[in-house]
Amino acid sequence: MSFRPTILVVDDDPAMLGLLSETLEKAGYNVLVALQGEMALAVMARITPDAVMLDAMLPGIDGFETCRRMKQIPGCGLVPVIFMTGLTETNNVIDGLQAGGVDYVTKPVRPDEVVARLKVHLANAGLTRSVQAAMDAAGRFLLAADRDGQVLWSTRQAAELTGLGAGEKLPKTAADWLTERVAREASSETRLLDFGGRTVELVLLGQIGADEFLLRVTVEDVAGDLARLRAHAALTPREAEVLLWLARGKSNRDIGTILTVSPRTVDKHLEQIFVKLGVENRATAVVAALKALGST
Repeated sequence: MSFRPTILVVDDDPAMLGLLSETLEKAGYNVLVALQGEMALAVMARITPDAVMLDAMLPGIDGFETCRRMKQIPGCGLVPVIFMTGLTETNNVIDGLQAGGVDYVTKPVRPDEVVARLKVHLANAGLTRSVQAAMDAAGRFLLAADRDGQVLWSTRQAAELTGLGAGEKLPKTAADWLTERVAREASSETRLLDFGGRTVELVLLGQIGADEFLLRVTVEDVAGDLARLRAHAALTPREAEVLLWLARGKSNRDIGTILTVSPRTVDKHLEQIFVKLGVENRATAVVAALKALGST
């Protein structure tokens, strides 16, 4: 038996529901229907469709808010939502995309066009799910967020680590850090943050979409590592921090950014670190630090 994707059609016009249901069923899809946003959300709380056709103008909560709430339902963050509406102004299109929609068709809808667009978005969603499944299987702690810090998707491991799912917001310190990095187009930068009492290292890997930024998340035993470094060479707390990031491959500029000090200050700390470790350069300092941390 071949797989039949399930499409949820949300529209308060029974005639439109009938037209789309007939068209989609003939095209090989299973169809669920809802007349209001609240009904659609109730359906998606029980069943995860493969895609949603959503009228923007609905009684009660409108389609834009309905879409935002859909994206917050566990397991529904990657479900493609295609808006249907008679609204054609640019700001309406933007509203739909910002709410989480992937496409926008105007009424009166052309059934053949709807089926063609739906086919493309189902294929893209399937590819995205396959990529995320592969990342999950590989144990990758990755998540994507927009420039304001709202989580767009995450691998299972990252969700368990941070306690955050699609539609939720990064902690304010993390969101502010991400917004600032995005504004100056910085990537491969690191920040240590507190997530529910756990120290987490957040790394901005780069931009992967129009407003989608990929982050790697790992739990760090920073306190333990710093204690080991200080015990090894009688370093000050700040010197231990500098050496720790040096051992993780960071440049002086990166270390200064992470610790919110100037590169010149980092240089001065390194001079003292070299003396205390009895080494002459960065390379030998890194080797000494890795030995102290038990990494060699």
